[in-house]
Amino acid sequence: MLNPQHLAVFATIIRAGSISKAAIQLGCGKSLLSRQLAKLEEDLGARLIQRSTRKLTLTEIGEQVLHEAQRIDVALANIEQMAGQHQQEVKGRLRVTCPMPAVARLVPVMTEFCQRYPQIDFALQVEDRLVDLIAGQIDVAIRVAHLDDSNLIARKLVDSQRILCASPAYLAKAGKPVVAEDLAQHACLLYINAGRANDEWTLLQDGEPKKIRVTSHFQSNNGIALVTAACSGAGILLIDKLIVSKHLKSGELVAVLDNYQLPSGSPVYAVYPARDWLALKTATFVAFLQERLFTGV
Repeated sequence: MLNPQHLAVFATIIRAGSISKAAIQLGCGKSLLSRQLAKLEEDLGARLIQRSTRKLTLTEIGEQVLHEAQRIDVALANIEQMAGQHQQEVKGRLRVTCPMPAVARLVPVMTEFCQRYPQIDFALQVEDRLVDLIAGQIDVAIRVAHLDDSNLIARKLVDSQRILCASPAYLAKAGKPVVAEDLAQHACLLYINAGRANDEWTLLQDGEPKKIRVTSHFQSNNGIALVTAACSGAGILLIDKLIVSKHLKSGELVAVLDNYQLPSGSPVYAVYPARDWLALKTATFVAFLQERLFTGV
């Protein structure tokens, strides 16, 4: 196959008027350009230039090749310019995926990012299942999980904490639990995973675990549904703090049994495909996530 760079060099030689002048323009040795020109003629099986001591004269085929080579020369220059701008400006489309519970925290951060970098636009894909980032052409995924080894790059954003919380209205009606054993007398909201609800909660006191069997009248495999139920007064919720931090700040939910410790939740990662050259827009967004997304969790 022809080397496009050799065609671009050929066009530069003709434009400069000599190999020597072209070498000066390109900042390389004259002998290198001579070898590249000779290799191009060898690959084509045709002489492109009649050489003399005073000037270069194009052959008939050389004139035809020059017409196309000039287009390639311009295309290569445009590509180099685009690549340079790509790594100098935060711009373009960012394809992001996240699980449903992360939406409430992620979307305001994405909006702020767009305000700071107005040449960015987002395509957000909300999926609780794992998405193939390469097949889906995803730039960044937010994953709340312990990750398996893979060919992806993962940057930890935070080790999430878990919290027990309920609405003030529910606690006014049902009373506030004082010790872990009181949970057995309360309505609890349960997360369903793989068709099974986790109805045994573990609390730690002075490092000693207490396992409490709880009862529930509301279960879901969707974190947002559980948060909405808790805010509506349906019961006590055990959940990652990052999901309800906004509701805790607003007073819609309050912490209960905060004199106990809870096992750590799943770590939160920003995950992206391994690439030799990471786009500036992706690197900047991941850094912004670290700065903004889980501050104060």
